[in-house]
Amino acid sequence: MSGEELNPYELLNVKVESTDQEIRTAYRQRSLKVHPDRNPNNPDAARKFHELNQAYELLLDPLRRLALDAKLRLKQAQKERYKNYDLKRKTMVDELEERERALKKTKSDKQKEEAARSQETERIKDQGRRLREEKLKEFEKKEQEAMSAAKEEQETDAPTLQSTDTTVRVKYSLSEHPSLTTASSLASLFAPFGVTDVDTIVVSLKSPKKAPHKPLKYGTALVPFKRIGDAFAAVCATGLRERGLSGIEVGWIGGSEPEILGWLRKKGHLGPLGSGLSNEPQVQQPEEKALPPQAQSRASGSDVFSSFPSTFPDFSTPGVAPKVEEFDYESLTLMRMRQAERARLEREILEKEGTES
Repeated sequence: MSGEELNPYELLNVKVESTDQEIRTAYRQRSLKVHPDRNPNNPDAARKFHELNQAYELLLDPLRRLALDAKLRLKQAQKERYKNYDLKRKTMVDELEERERALKKTKSDKQKEEAARSQETERIKDQGRRLREEKLKEFEKKEQEAMSAAKEEQETDAPTLQSTDTTVRVKYSLSEHPSLTTASSLASLFAPFGVTDVDTIVVSLKSPKKAPHKPLKYGTALVPFKRIGDAFAAVCATGLRERGLSGIEVGWIGGSEPEILGWLRKKGHLGPLGSGLSNEPQVQQPEEKALPPQAQSRASGSDVFSSFPSTFPDFSTPGVAPKVEEFDYESLTLMRMRQAERARLEREILEKEGTES
């Protein structure tokens, strides 16, 4: 048996301080248990019994026992030393593992903090984006509502401009105004109010049917203006001497003012009937035409024209609803130049003269 492989004291189950007698007693007890004759079915019985005899002989030999004790003490010392080394190494390993765990925890916490910060930043960005979109939508909605309200206010129920809405019917005494016998003289008379369509002015100087032998007493005419504002000014100035219309009756061809004027008055562009235009229209017009210098001149003491502004929207296209965006139309002149329209106006004035006679 080799002492490096097995410890004799352990095989005999004795202590290092045991006496020879204690060793012999322990040997007899152990040998009886492992003897091959008593363990015929155990193939390791002979080997164990042989190892037990070698351990017994070694411990009874003083020199060999001293060498064994010295070897065991050296081994124990090495074991203790290695134990201390293992303890230090274990402590170092524990410290390294603790540091590694702390580093991992710090890194994990930092990553969580960065993720939370990034998430919060994205949340703030999304919130700001949503607020910006909501503000933009609210602004667009208000702008759309304002535009719709303005458009509705300006365009709702707007009547169409008829072909005769800018034409006035003029009746005058030839004794007071003997020069008013031609279209050009009538155009000159109404020039202070605005531009007239000279080519389509209709003048009637015929004698009454019941007294054709009598001299001409009255003259009648249909005077078309190019702008309804100018026609309105002329109607408001009927009979006024300071406006050059003394003894001249100016009215609308249909007997009542055009519907468009009522709409303009409702919208604040006109004052009450006969009071002229409002100083401060409620709806601003993007395009307006300046009145001629003659129409802008104001006679002192005239309340009717003292409130006229220098500009007035141009409603001159028949059959078109007057929108705020569309006031300037010049095609009316061509329409009035048609022979059929002129003939209709002449028939109308002749019929009215016949009725009055």
